Amino acid sequence: MMNLGSLSLSTTTTTKSSKPMVSLSFWIPYFTHWGQSLLVCGSAPGLGSGNVKKALLLKPSQQEDQLIWSGSVSVPPGFTCDYCYYVVDDLKNVLRSEFGMKRKLVVPETLTGGESLQLRDLWQSGDQALPFRSAFKDVIFRNTGDVKVGKPLGVFENKSDQDDLVVVQFKICCPDVGEGTSVGVLGTSGKLGKWKVENGLRLNYVGDSMWEADCLIPKADFPIKYRYCKVQKDGNMGLESGGNRELSLHSSSNKQEYIVMSDGLFREMPWRGAGVAVPMFSVRSEDDVGVGEFLDLKLLVDWSVDSGLHLVQLLPVNDTSVHKMWWDSYPYSSLSVFALHPLYLRVQALSESLPADIKEEIEQAKKQLDKKDVDYEATMETKLSIAKKIFDLEKDQTLNSSSFQKFFSENEGWLKPYAAFCFLRDFFETSDHSQWGTFSDYTEDKLEKLTSKDSLHYNTICFHYYIQYHLHVQLSEASEYARKRGVVLKGDLPIGVDRNSVDTWVNRNLFRMNTSTGAPPDYFDKNGQNWGFPTYNWEEMSKDNYGWWRARLTQMGKYFTAYRIDHILGFFRIWELPAHAMTGLVGKFRPSIPLSQEELEKEGIWDFDRLSKPYVQRKFLEEKFGDFWPFVTSNFLNETQKDMYEFKEDCNTEKKIASKLKSLAEKSLLLENEDKVRRDVFDILRNVVLIRDPEDARKFYPRFNIEDTSSFQDLDDHSKNVLKRLYYDYYFHRQEDLWRKNALKTLPALLNSSNMLACGEDLGLVPACVHPVMKELALVGLRIQRMPSESDVEFGIPSNYDYMTVCAPSCHDCSTLRAWWEEDEERRQRYFKEVIGVDEIPPSQCVPEITHFILRQHVEAPSMWAIFPLQDMLALKEEYTARPAKEETINDPTNPKHYWRYRVHVTLDSLMKDRDLKSTIKNLVSSSGRSVPASGEDDNNKN
Repeated sequence: MMNLGSLSLSTTTTTKSSKPMVSLSFWIPYFTHWGQSLLVCGSAPGLGSGNVKKALLLKPSQQEDQLIWSGSVSVPPGFTCDYCYYVVDDLKNVLRSEFGMKRKLVVPETLTGGESLQLRDLWQSGDQALPFRSAFKDVIFRNTGDVKVGKPLGVFENKSDQDDLVVVQFKICCPDVGEGTSVGVLGTSGKLGKWKVENGLRLNYVGDSMWEADCLIPKADFPIKYRYCKVQKDGNMGLESGGNRELSLHSSSNKQEYIVMSDGLFREMPWRGAGVAVPMFSVRSEDDVGVGEFLDLKLLVDWSVDSGLHLVQLLPVNDTSVHKMWWDSYPYSSLSVFALHPLYLRVQALSESLPADIKEEIEQAKKQLDKKDVDYEATMETKLSIAKKIFDLEKDQTLNSSSFQKFFSENEGWLKPYAAFCFLRDFFETSDHSQWGTFSDYTEDKLEKLTSKDSLHYNTICFHYYIQYHLHVQLSEASEYARKRGVVLKGDLPIGVDRNSVDTWVNRNLFRMNTSTGAPPDYFDKNGQNWGFPTYNWEEMSKDNYGWWRARLTQMGKYFTAYRIDHILGFFRIWELPAHAMTGLVGKFRPSIPLSQEELEKEGIWDFDRLSKPYVQRKFLEEKFGDFWPFVTSNFLNETQKDMYEFKEDCNTEKKIASKLKSLAEKSLLLENEDKVRRDVFDILRNVVLIRDPEDARKFYPRFNIEDTSSFQDLDDHSKNVLKRLYYDYYFHRQEDLWRKNALKTLPALLNSSNMLACGEDLGLVPACVHPVMKELALVGLRIQRMPSESDVEFGIPSNYDYMTVCAPSCHDCSTLRAWWEEDEERRQRYFKEVIGVDEIPPSQCVPEITHFILRQHVEAPSMWAIFPLQDMLALKEEYTARPAKEETINDPTNPKHYWRYRVHVTLDSLMKDRDLKSTIKNLVSSSGRSVPASGEDDNNKN
């Protein structure tokens, strides 16, 4: 272990090192656990040159109720470096690191050497880095950037030339500073005005939301108490919240002393805002062709501003054109995680000089596709057909333009493989790249041949370039417009990619192609979910520090200032299913610690075939199928002993069973309902207690909901008790540390890839480790009232939600507020009594008064964001509730082939004219204390 105390920080030249040195001390309060230490690592040699193993280890000391870590180095005047703090173990392995930007250290040139410069820092936690996320820095608090820099960082305006005086520099991060407002310090010392604002110390803005100033304070004034304040141009002053800050001298040095107080964030009421959530395809305007389009976002932003909303949330907008049919309406099954979806292209914006016949074709298409719901196939076919005609007219002009060349050079890495994939998909009439012959295996040489200017199909390749370029231009325009109007554009990061995608073709090694991703049984589906995506090979991804993820987030950050991490639980552990599964019930968590054969044998569990193979008895078949059971037996089962059966080889998986049933139905041999028979045969197939690991036959996983199986119920009491105990241990105890460590390896790679504000969808079966990790990483969680995170309540209580959450009454994966209200009379009555507090029979419909109450509950919650589906906001006004509530549902998670086609039945243009609705929403938001965007006229003047 290196020597604690002071170090001489070597420099690159002998001349510099011969100058008198400044004693630079680091001082930070932080409580650690046993075996942990703090160190400071910087870009200079004496601080490790960025290598934590060589960094300066700090020394702990107890000072009153704080554990202080300190250490010092000797540096020359003018010394500069970046640095940050780390929590490490005895071997200097990093256990925790700070968030946000690295600290910048500048030792003033004006120091002559021999002085003492002490850096009094506070640990930068995740929530303190939030103001530097683009949602706040570039959107919500964007006008702070208009404040002029008053002085360079690290310059002292005062000099200590007397032993009884100390130069103290006060430094505070204050991201929300209005026009004409300044920041100051008031305190007990005369130099801090003795709490009088007119005599306080005014700070200078030094950039990046940081304010600082220094003054000479007599040692006799210490200890001092102080607080930061905001002073408006009319003289009104607001002190920061919380108790007084304190500054004491901890040394009796004879050196001239300089202290830099880095006090973290200005303490004030946490910022809160509201937003609207709507899929891009659901938006309707007078200009779109059959579906919402990126340029419609400008109108949606205008409506949001008028309604007091600071955020617009979308579902994923990446290209999903895998099947080239309506199945591709599923927005979470990406063909490419980089390419945008051609569905959202505004074709009339492709050219400023469209021929009359194309203009007429567009007008006709607008009328024909203006339907109640999205006609996915017709809309895609129409848009691509029109776009191809415009491309043929203007391709040379566009492809030779400087803006296209810039776009191509910045996106070539993903754009060329995407265009080549689309060509091969259409040529082979399938996205299953295993069917592409010599092109099944991707190589750079093959890509270059496919995209060569000399190839016969180069025009087709360029058409895909052209479409992506214009999608980029249109979404960028909408994104910049949202930023200028103070509206956060929030995207969605899907947990998976389609099995037949550009990403699995180009980076096959990053995916476990013999598996499928899903979710165990939960609120959404009692049988679990099987999304069909291959699971990730995290070990392979880690080899380049998750470069694929970092590139993905960087691309997303070009358009969005916040994002939702779909199924964030998947970054702790994923529900992994075999590729031959169709449902989501018989899976296992990856990573997870299995039950070993040795562990089970010690507990007296021996018959592994009995426990891991379908337990099929004649009595079960008779109960489930009745008189139809002989037909099932003859087609799917072999009798192994009297009244005991096993599945035949050609139907021992869900996919094989489905295939055989389809064949029987086509031959008219199936007299019962095919779907019902399939569900019942699946139930028999899944009648197991343990799932054997396909890669290691001596490892097992307990089947989810083990006690529901007749296989379990037929066991002896000893086996039941053992397996029940091991079941709860597997699902709720033994994995927690493993999952926590896994998330702390993967999630920081995402968070550090962009400046977007990250929100995690943490619904479902949530392990105990999830919320502490999300808190540590400053990830904003999700709270849906009907899906409370507490196990002992039926309905969430918004007033009890944490600040670091998004709250909402519903989301795209469940019914709308109106539909939910109508679904269950008894539940409706319980809600009316327990939540609304009225012991009467509730109305059968979710009338506007009920909607208003529920929305008010949510905007008044402590949550950082209250984000409402547009359908729930429209329910505030009776005229928008004529459409049956069930038709407003976006997704049915129980149906893997759900058609995502919901369109809002009123145009944005009409909503813009509805001042009553906009006023109602804005009053709800503003009366709750949430921030509202500046009004249109004032905001436009600022920009």
